Amino acid sequence: MPNWEKRAQGPGLYLIATPLGNARDITLRALDLLASVDVLVAEDTRSLRKLMDIHGVPMGDRPLVAYHEHNGARMRPKLLAWLHEGRSVLYASEAGTPLVADPGFDLVRAAREAGHAVTAAPGPVAAITALSIAGLPTDRFLFAGFLPNASGQRKSALMALREVPATLVFYESPKRVAAMLRDAAEALGADRQARICRELTKKFEEIRSGTLSELAETCTDDPPRGEIVVLVDRGDLGSVREDDLEQLLRGALEGHSVRDAADRISAQTGLPRRKVYQLALKLEQDMT
Repeated sequence: MPNWEKRAQGPGLYLIATPLGNARDITLRALDLLASVDVLVAEDTRSLRKLMDIHGVPMGDRPLVAYHEHNGARMRPKLLAWLHEGRSVLYASEAGTPLVADPGFDLVRAAREAGHAVTAAPGPVAAITALSIAGLPTDRFLFAGFLPNASGQRKSALMALREVPATLVFYESPKRVAAMLRDAAEALGADRQARICRELTKKFEEIRSGTLSELAETCTDDPPRGEIVVLVDRGDLGSVREDDLEQLLRGALEGHSVRDAADRISAQTGLPRRKVYQLALKLEQDMT
């Protein structure tokens, strides 16, 4: 077991990201903070205590309290009182980064409004992990979190995202993912490419690839289990006028090579890279 050195932390609210599944994904700074703050706060105290036990971080006689969506209004005054006393308070969500589809927003806002320092030790995020390995464009993405449970509201939310020129990122329950994909196929287009990323960093990590309609059928026949991230590729952005394309490329060429400019504009417009590259090469020659 490591011999954790006591490091004095200044007063304030500290947010730490915790592993999605693999306990070794914790950062060294997060472990330092876990070992040294005055008060420990967790979305799930059992999960945080287990994580500390795995890494040999002693609890000592420090308070460990729960803070989640069901008790937030009741617990915030107590946490703010500790901050007012000059204590260092650490908050950890159950898995991933606090406030990214996890509770904590009201606590951070209240702490900042009261004049307390708020800082974060960055770490795992399921959305970013999924984007890293799914093979869909990552130059632009929109994190949409959890969609509404009701089908009608879910379709309306999806329709509002139909024209967004970016990869769409959703968190979803395994019980609802098949229905969500069926609604997405109807709202966004059945042939739109998508990925289901489940149990990221865990033993049974899996990525399913296909169109929205194909994945909807797959999930109906073979429902996935565990924590799920759904990624949906950007749609057909339609035709781009030649003048507009040239303007985009001229701007990109001011700070990038022909290859990089072509890659960026091809991804932005959805046009074939070969066509964009050939035009970029011609424009670059005209500009020299």
